Amino acid sequence: MANNQSNESASRKIAFFDTTLRDGEQAPGFSMSAEEKLIMAGALCDLGVDVIEAGFAAASVGDAEAVKRIATEISGPTICSLSRAGDGDLHKASEALKPAKRSRIHIFLGTSPIHRKAKLNMTKAQVLAATERSVSLAKTLCDEVEFSAEDAIRTERDFLVEALECAARAGATVLNVPDTVGYATPDEIYDLFRFLIKNVGGAENAIFSAHCHNDLGMAVANSLAAVRAGASQIEGAINGIGERAGNCALEEAMMVLTTRRDAFDLSIDVDTTKIMAASRMLAKITGNPVPRNKAIVGRNAFAHEAGIHQHGVLNDRRTYEIMLPEDVGLTGNALILGKHSGKHALAARAKELGFEIEESRMGAVFTSFKAMADEFGEIADAQLIELICGVTGTSSEVWRLTRVEMRAAYGGNAEPFARVELEHPVRGTVTDIATGEGPIHAAFNAVQHITGLKATVEELEINHVGATGRTDCIADIVLKIEGERYVGRSRTRDVIPAGVEAYVDSINRAIAALNLDAFGNEKSLPSPANSKDAA
Repeated sequence: MANNQSNESASRKIAFFDTTLRDGEQAPGFSMSAEEKLIMAGALCDLGVDVIEAGFAAASVGDAEAVKRIATEISGPTICSLSRAGDGDLHKASEALKPAKRSRIHIFLGTSPIHRKAKLNMTKAQVLAATERSVSLAKTLCDEVEFSAEDAIRTERDFLVEALECAARAGATVLNVPDTVGYATPDEIYDLFRFLIKNVGGAENAIFSAHCHNDLGMAVANSLAAVRAGASQIEGAINGIGERAGNCALEEAMMVLTTRRDAFDLSIDVDTTKIMAASRMLAKITGNPVPRNKAIVGRNAFAHEAGIHQHGVLNDRRTYEIMLPEDVGLTGNALILGKHSGKHALAARAKELGFEIEESRMGAVFTSFKAMADEFGEIADAQLIELICGVTGTSSEVWRLTRVEMRAAYGGNAEPFARVELEHPVRGTVTDIATGEGPIHAAFNAVQHITGLKATVEELEINHVGATGRTDCIADIVLKIEGERYVGRSRTRDVIPAGVEAYVDSINRAIAALNLDAFGNEKSLPSPANSKDAA
């Protein structure tokens, strides 16, 4: 793997059990088709997770099909299906897992007083009997059995020990102690795992696992506390998705154990450079963008706007970055130009866009920049280029959106189309009319026809902002062009031009980075700088 983080001197290897496709997928708003689950499973396999919980085979025919397809087509990780402690569920899980090179059935059964009384209507003796019966049967149906004492955190300690001992005796090799409702604190989790590892008899050949929910925002901290206490498996999901407030975010746990190896002295075996690809794939499949401030994978995780921070990072990344963006699959950090930015960042961005601003002109450019930033917040490249050209009297070969018209079609034989007009210092005003799956798609096609640059939209987010009488639309877009990602941004008064203008902004960055002329051909001389931004 490109970034294998295993450490030969570490005393213990931590396994990652990914439940993105089960616990994550069953959360409202995150449903995936069997095909989408298979694509996501491929990304998880590339990342190197140890176990993929592919679904809950007994939940539906579709879920069983998804588990079976993943078991058939994905090699490397152990493939797992969730199951209740009943024969029907177990046989359905076993059937779906048959094609897997290595299979695991994950049995869960509530053990806490509230679950025994309100949900199961079972006595302690009945819970133990169901545990023994289901684990024993599962042991004959697959390679591995994991037992989860659901709501373990609110279970009496003596009974929790009994339940886990019962599962271990019946053949469970993984004993999961879930904080099902996200109630525990790290100190409590640490103390509980220490107690269980010491007192559960017959578990010498089993590993303890932590499955922590994030209701109080402590899922990652609790999972790491369990690891400190002796757990050898962390369960969670990419981007922290899952029931209610979600699960432990696996990418965060992975990077904690990687970045703070000095504090944990543990071994993991994942390719962290595939984290961003898995995160983006999940966001694309589910239609749920990652929050900008999300640790590790958020757009701001390696972005800087404050002038002091930008100056430090320009001189040495280590001043404000404890991880390299390349470690998680990015090709660089991002300096965001806004009202907090200083001259160093402005000069650096201008240089990337091909402008060498003379010292005598920098003061005037910076003053105009600050005024624009106070009005608009974050400044897009197109705005900056126009500002620099206006102050310095220079010209730059970038496209500018001057007009867009669209027609949306609903029913019948009408076809969506868009008419786009772009202006260029060399080519002048160019107009194109294109069709597409929808009017915005048609507008993007028209821009491609004009600029000669083919692009795939990987992300597009449009938000209404403003609470003081003026409401604007901010569009953020990521295009994939010739294998690289280019970001674009626009801020306008309306949704339609915002999306198209952001698309044009991204195209301009790609043209500069690829050293292309006004007709999409490579220039004979190298461009002064590369403006690619992998934020």
